[in-house]
Amino acid sequence: MKNTEKSKQVSLGTTAVLSFVTLIVGAFIGANWNNLYLQFSPYINLNQKVSTPVKWEELNEVYSQISANYDGSIDKAAMIEGAKKGLTASLGDPYTVYFDAKEAVDFKSSLNGEIKEAGVGIEMMKQGDYVVVTRTLPDNPARKAGVHAGDVIFAINDEEVWDKDTDIIASKLRGKSGEKVKLTVAREKQKLDFELVREKINNVSADVTYQDKTAIISVYRFSEDTGTLVESFAKDFKKKGVNKVILDLRNNGGGFVKAARDLLSLWLDGDKILIQKSTTSGQTITYAKRGEAVLKDTKTIVLVNNATASASEIVAGALKDYKKATIVGTKTYGKGVVQTMLELSGGALLKVTTAHWYTPDNQTINKTGISPDIEVERTYNDINSGKDPQLDKAKTL
Repeated sequence: MKNTEKSKQVSLGTTAVLSFVTLIVGAFIGANWNNLYLQFSPYINLNQKVSTPVKWEELNEVYSQISANYDGSIDKAAMIEGAKKGLTASLGDPYTVYFDAKEAVDFKSSLNGEIKEAGVGIEMMKQGDYVVVTRTLPDNPARKAGVHAGDVIFAINDEEVWDKDTDIIASKLRGKSGEKVKLTVAREKQKLDFELVREKINNVSADVTYQDKTAIISVYRFSEDTGTLVESFAKDFKKKGVNKVILDLRNNGGGFVKAARDLLSLWLDGDKILIQKSTTSGQTITYAKRGEAVLKDTKTIVLVNNATASASEIVAGALKDYKKATIVGTKTYGKGVVQTMLELSGGALLKVTTAHWYTPDNQTINKTGISPDIEVERTYNDINSGKDPQLDKAKTL
């Protein structure tokens, strides 16, 4: 599988070369062309057959003209990094991203909630042209100050960032513990300013609360330990007399597919297909259950909204297909594409789209989402007043 994924990486890189010149003119300032070629050649297979041959001489011409005429200093490292980012950006796929060595460390840490710098306790995702807050973490600065899920991030310290990528915004929100940061958000037709003080962030992937004999499991993202963590909750349910589970996947942007499989295995028994994906080569790969289905006979309601995405949609879709849960809320985001993380030299990382997800009933997720069985809205007014009609409905079922 690893070799197949590497070949996909090469194919995507080759396709991107034709728009390479336009994207990286600003970065092509200096260095020896032969050195440039050696830097990029691992990403591009010049021997494979493509409909339009790669015209390296055109790229060389741009380099030569800038090298001869550019009035300014030359930063070879910045040029190389800009060129690599240009390869992925030219695909027009927001989920295929090149991370330099520092960005790669931050990205890997964020998947498991390991936030090394102090922050404000915000999780976010790109929705259309904007970056939207999907969740504020309990007992952290953003939630205490009144930042809400659904707020559009507009500016940080009076610098407009509404059109930036999530990794850039996240880096601007992080810093030293005790430092202040000004966050400006758009909420409906208002612009709101929040002065936040950065703190060390404690960010678990899931937790559980109890109301009478109902367990409310909130899964915030799918980290490597999420399945094990929820299983540990479930093993206490019998002792606590739990007869109903509400699985809250709202504002969960996804994570590791293994964690989604582990979570589904708590509900689905027998020789069932939990998840399936179709690769660009036409290969279908399925994921079967693991472990004991300790919740297979427990009444379950799943809460979703328009920020429930990726691995969260896989879980909601499978439980719906097998009629193991009632889905309550609003239609999910519709991110049904698979990203593979490929380690590159120098500590860099390539996150590249390699396949599409489907539910066990072979229903597509991408750009369609999962429709709830019972549709219930939660408005800004509900959030501002502390009301949760989606959760209230789930409690009545």
